[in-house]
Amino acid sequence: MKKLTKDQWTNLAMIALLVIILFTPIGFKIKVYVNKLMAFTTPSIETTTEKILLHETAWKLYDRNGKSVAVKDLENKVVLINFWATWCPPCVAEMPNLQELYDSYGDKVDFLFVAHDEAGKVDKFLDKNGYKIPIFYEKGGTPEKLNSRSIPITFIIDKKGAIVVRETGASNWNSEKIRTLLDTLLIK
Repeated sequence: MKKLTKDQWTNLAMIALLVIILFTPIGFKIKVYVNKLMAFTTPSIETTTEKILLHETAWKLYDRNGKSVAVKDLENKVVLINFWATWCPPCVAEMPNLQELYDSYGDKVDFLFVAHDEAGKVDKFLDKNGYKIPIFYEKGGTPEKLNSRSIPITFIIDKKGAIVVRETGASNWNSEKIRTLLDTLLIK
């Protein structure tokens, strides 16, 4: 039997590390940790006139109990919409910041955490991590202006329906910049 060289051992170690990162629960935790480190960026505030009048869309949402949500009730309100899933490392990485923001603004801003996942997995994830955010599921399609091929994607919409923030990927949602933006939008 032939003895392996130092380079061959190094290659085997790298392959083993890649397998762990890509295909095991430990790898998922590593990806979440890396995304948390990278989520120091604060979302950019858009200067756009693009509007989404949620009350005019046929968007149908229901909550964790299966109760339908009247999207028309979001008219003239500041709304934060986050599309996420439990299997998505950047989604999981930004969830603590979103929970903190919700804790501070949940009584002033309407938060819609739209899960792209199975209800049982979502419930287990929320319970395990102690998250108390309002979860919703879609019936039918996402409005075109909120549609994205990647998650997480988060929108902040002002009282007039203008999309003020559109951010893909993990971000620091509990930053002073976002808090100041929400305070300003709530006054307008």
